[in-house]
This record gives sequence, C-alpha cells and structure tokens, in this order.
Amino acid sequence: MQFRAPVRLAASAMLALSVTAGLAVTAAPAAHAVGESSKCTVNWSNASGTVKKNAWNMRTGPSTGYASRGYLYNGDRLNILCSRGDWDYTALSARSKSGMAKGTRGWVRSDGLYGLAG
Repeated sequence: MQFRAPVRLAASAMLALSVTAGLAVTAAPAAHAVGESSKCTVNWSNASGTVKKNAWNMRTGPSTGYASRGYLYNGDRLNILCSRGDWDYTALSARSKSGMAKGTRGWVRSDGLYGLAG
C-alpha cells in the first residue's frame, strides 16, 4: 500500500503515522548527512516513491525557480530523504529512464510521485 502523508500534520499525528507505516520522521534537518537538504523541514528514513508523471523535473532546489537536473518519467524510483512543503529531496534508486545516474540527488514536487512507502 502506498500513501502520501501531508507534510503539514500536527506533530502527534505525524508520529502516529510514522509508527504505523514504519517510517521515521524527524523535524530537524540533517544537512550534514544529505548535503542540499539544509532546505528541508522534515526528514524521512526508509521512504521511497515512484514517479507518476512523464518529463517531471528533478531540480536543484525546492521550487520551479531552481534549475532542472533532468527529467524523470513514469516508473522511475526514488529514495525520499526529506521534504519541504510540496517538495521532496530525493536520490534516484536506479538509473532514470532519461539516463540520469543512480544516486543523482535533487528536488521533486510531491504531486508527481505515487507516494511514500516504507
């Protein structure tokens, strides 16, 4: 079962959700662990997602004002490291359909993903 937890949940609801789903959520960013994630407001552990759109941008920051690293396509798999609003900081689980290397990191709008899965 895949789902997308709204980022704006109350802290107690987030904790209950993460315990139920087997996901670990922390409120403080761990910038030293994932580089560009210093822009994050929520960190995820054991979270993954699948791209559900075609030609979906992976960006250098959490808005359309940042440059694109490349395109993602329906079925591309991502590890979700952290989130900020409607954006997720991710790493490719495997080479993307557009040819981006496994491990490439960047920001993806969450409405282009099937959801979080632990």
